[in-house]
Formats: sequence, structure tokens, C-alpha cells
Amino acid sequence: MEIYSIIIFGLLGAAIGSFLNVCADRLPTGHSLLAPASHCDACQRRLTFLDLFPVFSYIFLRGRCRFCGAKIPLRVLWVELGCALFTAFLFWYKGPTFEFAVIAFYSYIYIAIALIDLKHQLILNKIVYPSLIVALVIAPFFVKGGNLAAGQFHFGDSSIGILSALIGAGVGFAFLLIPAIVSRGGMGFGDVKMAAFIGLTTGFPGVLVAVLGGIILGGLVAIVLLALRIKKRKEAIPFGPFLSLASIITLIWGSGILNWYLAIYTR
Repeated sequence: MEIYSIIIFGLLGAAIGSFLNVCADRLPTGHSLLAPASHCDACQRRLTFLDLFPVFSYIFLRGRCRFCGAKIPLRVLWVELGCALFTAFLFWYKGPTFEFAVIAFYSYIYIAIALIDLKHQLILNKIVYPSLIVALVIAPFFVKGGNLAAGQFHFGDSSIGILSALIGAGVGFAFLLIPAIVSRGGMGFGDVKMAAFIGLTTGFPGVLVAVLGGIILGGLVAIVLLALRIKKRKEAIPFGPFLSLASIITLIWGSGILNWYLAIYTR
């Protein structure tokens, strides 16, 4: 029965990935997520269920519009497939728990932020502000491991209660606020607000793992891109995707990473 549940959640993840693609296309331009109905940007023909079935439609149509033959961005397939595999893995790893639901929900928000930042170099307030409110509501009840508790704060473990979340939000906000001010545009304030959201979702000291992890990932990728001359020194590299990836990793394995790091200095 478990394998069927994993498959079902994988299909659900693919459908959510399809929705995240819509968010990435419409939210930065101010368009509604509900209207108009899904259509081909090239020929404006309304798409049917056969055109919109996650993953399989892209493969069946060979990445082209069924009506006019225009290319469908490859990103559509990768996001749908990636969300399917991620959701199936997370369900297998965490099981049908409250923790699974919360981590999956937060991860989808991070994926949407990453997609939009990659394409438009924007971290939208219309995503971050509502997410902050939702995270504040969830924080008192989110204790990793699938249990429900309130107000827990234990340095170095994986508990996230309201106090831990609020401290994490403040630390994350302050951590990136100073570089944003000093860099004078080198880092956007969208990253700063996102860091506050990261703190609410990962708590303290998890926020340190997430933000520092994002900085390390971003730095390594930047070095590679500069070395390969794909990017020039003054070209901007979106920071949101690296923060998003590091935050998702922290939500799943943050406690283990932190304990491993602390063990190195307590031997």
C-alpha cells in the first residue's frame, strides 16, 4: 500500500509543480492565477486537459504546442518532474505526518520564489508577505518529528516553536540587512525579507544553517560561472534560488547538519 501512496503523492507533486509554473509566469506580470484559462502564448488557443497533464503531456507533445507547434519551455517539464520526485521522496522519508505537510508546503513556496528570481530577478512581496503570516500561524505547532507542541525552543535540536521562529526571523533579517545596506544595490531587499521568512520556517539556530548554506552555495556557483566566463564580474546572479535550496535542505536535514558541525568543535 505504501508504494501506491508514494505514487499518488508523486502525481500530486507534479500537479503542484504545474501550478508553480503558472505562478512563475503570471505573478511577476501582475496577471491573475485564475483568469484567463491556460493557453498557448504563441497562438492564444485555450489548452485542454490533454495539453495540461503534468509531465506526460510535455513528453507526449514533444515539448510543442499541439495547435501551432510553438516550443514549450523546458522549465515546465523540469519543475513538474522535480516536484513529483521531491514530493514522493519527502512522503517516503517523513511519512503521512504533520511535518511532511509543513515541509512540503514551505518547499513549494521556496520553489516558486526561486523560479521567479531566476527568470525576473525579483522576490515578490505578494509571495513573501502572505507567507510570513502563514508561517507565524504555523510556527507554534510545528515541531519536527510529526508532534504538536507550543513554544518550544531548544538550541541545537530540530524543534520549531513560536519563540524559536521569531528569533530565527530576526536573526535572518539582520543577517542580510547589513550586506544589503553596505552593498548599495548589490543585494536586494527582497533577499532580506526572504531571510526573515526563512527564519520563521527553520527557527533558530536553523536559520544560520539555511542562510550560511545559501551564501556558500551561491558563492561556489558564482566562482564556477565566472571561471567558465558564463557570467561577468558585474553581472547579477540571483540569490533567491540558493537561499531556497539551502532552506529546503535545512527543513529536512538541518538538525543533523548543525549537530555534525557542532560535533567538530566539541571533540
